[in-house]
Order: sequence, then C-alpha cells, then structure tokens
Amino acid sequence: MASYSRRTFFGVAGAGLATARGYAHAQGANNRLRVGVIGCGGMAMGHIRTLLKMRETDQVDIVAVCDVYEKRLDQAAALTGARRYKDYRRLLEDRDIDYVLIATPEHWHYQMIMDAAAAGKHIYCEKPMTQTSEQAKRVVEQIRRTGVKLQVGVQGMSDDSYETAYRYVQQGALGKVVLAQIDYSRNYRDDFWAYPIDEDLRPGVNLDWKAWLGPAPKRPFDPDRFARWRRYWDYSSGIASDLFIHRVTRIIKSLGLSFPSYGVGTGGKFAFTASKAEIPDTMNILLDYPEGLTVQLISSMANDTKVEHMLRGQKATLVFTPEGFEIRPQELYKDEVKAVTHRKTGGEQIDLHHRNLMDAIRHGAPLKCDCLLGYYGVVACELGTLSYRRRKYMAWDRSRERVVPA
Repeated sequence: MASYSRRTFFGVAGAGLATARGYAHAQGANNRLRVGVIGCGGMAMGHIRTLLKMRETDQVDIVAVCDVYEKRLDQAAALTGARRYKDYRRLLEDRDIDYVLIATPEHWHYQMIMDAAAAGKHIYCEKPMTQTSEQAKRVVEQIRRTGVKLQVGVQGMSDDSYETAYRYVQQGALGKVVLAQIDYSRNYRDDFWAYPIDEDLRPGVNLDWKAWLGPAPKRPFDPDRFARWRRYWDYSSGIASDLFIHRVTRIIKSLGLSFPSYGVGTGGKFAFTASKAEIPDTMNILLDYPEGLTVQLISSMANDTKVEHMLRGQKATLVFTPEGFEIRPQELYKDEVKAVTHRKTGGEQIDLHHRNLMDAIRHGAPLKCDCLLGYYGVVACELGTLSYRRRKYMAWDRSRERVVPA
C-alpha cells in the first residue's frame, strides 16, 4: 500500500496489541476465548455448529448472539445457551466477549468491524471484508490503531497450497508468470440464488427491517431483498464479492500481489432474464498487475463446468488440484524444470480458520487472511464490478488509493 508497508503495519499493530482490551480478556480463566456472534442466518449457523464442536478441544465458548430477526435469534440462543441481543452495539459493550463473529450481509461489514475494533474486540468477519475499497482502507487504519486481530472469512487461506505456491514462484520455478486463471461457477434451473423466503417474516413484529437496512438505501420491506440479498447491488456485488473474493485472494497470495493496475468486468443477466436479481448471472473479470501479469476470473450461474486453476509461467505451469498442486514443466524447458507434486495440509475449513485466529489472539501467530489481504481482494473485485456497471475500463490510483476511470 502507499500508506503502509506490510512490515510497518504489523510493527505498529503488534505494539498496540498489548493494550487492546480484547487481548486482556483472552487471558481470563483457563485462557478460554469467549465469542459473540453478530448475525444468525445460514452461514452463521454453520460457524456456530463448528465452534460448539471446538468448545473443549480449543477452549472456546459462544457467550452471546445477536440478530434483528427474532426467529433466528431464538434458534441461535436455544442452540448455544448464549445471551441474546437485538442490537449489535449492546453486544459489543459486553465485557465478557473476546472476539466477535460478523456473519451479516455485506453492507454491514464495514461499520461492524469499525465498532468492534473500537470496543477492543478481536474479529472474524465473513468475506468480503467490506463493500468498497475506501471502506477497506479505513478498516486497515482502524486495525492498525487498535491492535486487534481481524481474520477475513476467506477460509480457503487455511489451505497451505497458496503460501507454498508463493515460495515456488519466488524461487523462479515457473519462470516469469504472465497469466493466472481461476473460476467459480454454478448452475440453477429456474432462477439463481433464489433462497427460500421464510413465511414467518413480520417486519415491525419479529423483524427490525430498518436495522437490517442500516447503512444501505432506505427501501420498503421486500422479502426477496431480505432472503436473497446477494442479488441486489445495495447489499452485495453478487458473483464478484461472494464468489470471486474467494478465488482472487488465492491468486494474490500465491503470487505475492497487492493492488492491480487496471481491471475490466464483462457479463450480463444472460440466462435468467426474468429474475428479479439486479446482478449478472455471468461475469468475468480481467486484472492487470504492475508485476506484469493478468489475473482472469471466470464465473457463470448457468453452467458449472470447471476451469483449471493455474499460474502460467514461461517455464512451467502450476495447476491447483483438490489434493494441492502440481508444477508441470513447459516442453521447451523440460530439461531445466523439475515436476513437483504438493500434497496440501489444511483446507477450506471454518474450524481451521477460527483456530488460526485463536492462535493469533493467544500467541501472536500470523493470520491466514489479515486485513491487508482482505483489502487487496476488495480492490480487485471492486475494479471488476465498477467496470461492469459503468461499462468502462477502470484503474487503481495508487497514490490516492481509489478506483478511477482508466
């Protein structure tokens, strides 16, 4: 980044950690970590069930849950036995909480991260870290000031394949890397991301719709927007922020990248033309990085045929596989480059990602997906999203740290 090098950032953040209130709490009885859950929808329940299984092995307790929809709040409280909050700000005042899980729609991530850090709570926030690059920049500054730990929920980073790939890239095993490609596609029959709508929803009775909207534009209650928020620009950028953020973070880690120079996004609502969704069902992003390579992100919600995930170098290709990765020499360089097969440790698992955060809180372990990596991913996805929406080629202004027309 222009403002902070990685070394400078972590030097300052490390110095601030000793006085962070969340760290002091972590040194409580038996060194147990106490978690508050903000947002109790489907993704959050997956986290909750995982954390309950980790209770004894990892010395962790869920002590508070929060949601603006009482049905979900009741379900989470019944499952965990935790205290109930309807307002996340009241949860952040709870001095028994060491770290919070933020598993809300994307439009709330920024404010909740900022407030949690100000309250001295360590944070696990579902991806993307924020909706915009400007918000991400402010989060990095806030984490630097407060010294709390922030783990971004790109849980695939707990697979060691990507940091190991980076070591091979740095050693020159692939030669000059010129192109990286990766996809995340699905298929649906009638409509995409059309999650069931809960018939029990009653705004003003069991749902605080105004609180759910929060910083988003004010709109009349719409059950489709509540249940299927990924399909609306107010709350998400769909494929880019929900799917590509997983993939581009892998590539950024593998190649040691930071901010792209240019980006272009293409696609449209090609298959599901009658859908209420505002976002495209097919999207592709191309990103040019100053290191001299292009990153290609591919997705459709109307065809799930996979594309190989790979780093293309002049001397060899690194192909990611379910087991790890393989380095395959190019024919021209077969006598100079050795083939490599890497068997991964870890994987795309929520428990590993939480455990890494716990180790960071207790022992200062490096985070697998810290706020800087979160920032880089947000910028990559925002470049493509704004390009698609404006139908313009976009650039990253490094001096001002903002997306601008190219």
